[in-house]
Amino acid sequence: MSKFDKLFDIPEELSSDIPKITILDFNRMLIENYKCILEYQDFFIRIKMATGLININGYKLIMNEMTKDDLIITGIIESIDYEKFQD
Repeated sequence: MSKFDKLFDIPEELSSDIPKITILDFNRMLIENYKCILEYQDFFIRIKMATGLININGYKLIMNEMTKDDLIITGIIESIDYEKFQD
């Protein structure tokens, strides 16, 4: 985090590529700062981030809103697994 970011109290996830995952309930989640979508099925989504991979399992999964950096997934989310890249 730079001095500028600290001075203006800018959150670290906005000024870097650190991913942020927000689970809103069992039916919706927000992923910020993702790199790319590796696999997309209505029961499984695999996403690459700067620090690892995230696997989302469930039913009727849909990527509702997608920008270059942010992704909203809806559906019946049963489990979320995170695979950290080795340093």
